[in-house]
Amino acid sequence: MSLKEILLQDMKEAMKAKESGKTALSVIRMIRSAIRNTEIDNKIELDDAGVGVIIAKEMKQRQESLEEFKKAGRDDLVEQTAAEMDILKKYMPRQLTSDELHQIVMDALAGKDMISLKMGDVMKIVMPLVKGKADGRMVSQAVKDVLQKNS
Repeated sequence: MSLKEILLQDMKEAMKAKESGKTALSVIRMIRSAIRNTEIDNKIELDDAGVGVIIAKEMKQRQESLEEFKKAGRDDLVEQTAAEMDILKKYMPRQLTSDELHQIVMDALAGKDMISLKMGDVMKIVMPLVKGKADGRMVSQAVKDVLQKNS
């Protein structure tokens, strides 16, 4: 079953749950809307990997919002955003660990002269390999670590 089908099925269950499924329903509708908009804008049919990228983007937005709400002392919004993130986690692709990420960077750079490589060049190679599976900050840190270790 594809991720889109799972989202549709879960949306139906959230509708049946009435009041207790309100948050899940709104989050799932938001995800499905973002998927539909992306498909229409780009005139493509998204696969599970593409859907995962959209979900990761939504998760990142909520993470940033959560930090801002905490700084502002908005406990009500912190609670709501955390609940939305819990729902999004259910659909997120498995995130890579730091060790797995370092290994992917090492594999991508195998056979290349690491002394002459620049950070941006390495990021261009690695990011498509980990799209939706790792946060850009984590990838950046892993690339820095590998480049420093081998220079």
